Amino acid sequence: MTDSPENGSSPDKTSQPGEDPPADGGAPEQAATPEPPPPDPVEQAKAEASKLRDQLLRTAADFDNYRKRSRREVDDSYKKGAEELLRALLPVFDNLERAVVHAEQTTDAKAIAEGVKMVLKQFNDSLERVGIKRVGGVGQPFDPLVHEAIQQVETDEHPAGTVVAEVQPGYAFGERLVRAAMVVVARPKAKMSEPPREPS
Repeated sequence: MTDSPENGSSPDKTSQPGEDPPADGGAPEQAATPEPPPPDPVEQAKAEASKLRDQLLRTAADFDNYRKRSRREVDDSYKKGAEELLRALLPVFDNLERAVVHAEQTTDAKAIAEGVKMVLKQFNDSLERVGIKRVGGVGQPFDPLVHEAIQQVETDEHPAGTVVAEVQPGYAFGERLVRAAMVVVARPKAKMSEPPREPS
């Protein structure tokens, strides 16, 4: 006779390892996940517009900072150039003041003239050190790019188109003309017409 299970319980009908689960006792199948709804085109457009607006604001701020920085750099360069020029010319002004004091204490006109010539030479040398040169004048061919003719004179002593006098000197800063030289230019003399002969 077969022993009955203890406590009157029914025999264990659970599946053993390796056995297929009962058709009606397995876990229920998981329901399929529903697809999300398509994005709202209006919301997408608003998000894109907000993103572009932020980018535009950042770009405008960067450009404004760049403009201010560039302006400061230009101002600093201008001040630095002015300081360099002033530093080069201050010794000239010092010597000019000394020449004035000396002229008030002497009656030697020749000595005063020599002193002024020395100061003038120092002035031209100082300008050349900072890149400012005097435009060629007397004896040079007339050049409309650097000369301004204010008068022409008839002469045989100079070729036509030659600068014979300089009324006001011109100066150039590197390749840039600062001021044109006012000059007098030679032109050939007009030929005298022969007087009519008297009939014989």
